[in-house]
Amino acid sequence: MFDVLMYLFETYIHNETELRVDHDALTDDLTRAGFDRADIYSALNWLERLADLQEGKEVPFALANDPHALRIYTQEEEQRFDTECRGFLLFLEQINVLNLETREMVIYRVMALDTLSFDLDDLKWVILMVLFNLPGCENAYQQMEDLLFEADEEYLH
Repeated sequence: MFDVLMYLFETYIHNETELRVDHDALTDDLTRAGFDRADIYSALNWLERLADLQEGKEVPFALANDPHALRIYTQEEEQRFDTECRGFLLFLEQINVLNLETREMVIYRVMALDTLSFDLDDLKWVILMVLFNLPGCENAYQQMEDLLFEADEEYLH
């Protein structure tokens, strides 16, 4: 499912290609690209839930009003987010790329992924997906994009 999300984001969303609303045609395109239909349906459902979060239709978490409150991860979250991922989320909060609400959106969407393996690079892409098209997060999206692609460029040299 995560591979489908990455493909959709890179092919349609990130490149500003018009993402067709016709799920059948999109499913056919993804099937021709070699993806499994079950993974396609899961990915499209994941994106729909993300859109609901971004539009404020779905808020499955309650936030503390105190900006100095400490986020305690559940056992399941700790299994998905290793120390490096949790540290990166904290770093993004400290440099104001993420706020309490967007951090929780990221955690919620990561926990909805049906993957056993998840690492820092995957987290960075999920953060981009969450911030993309989120009103008021244009600068945060740009900062995150810069962080992601600057890190990739380091490996090229």
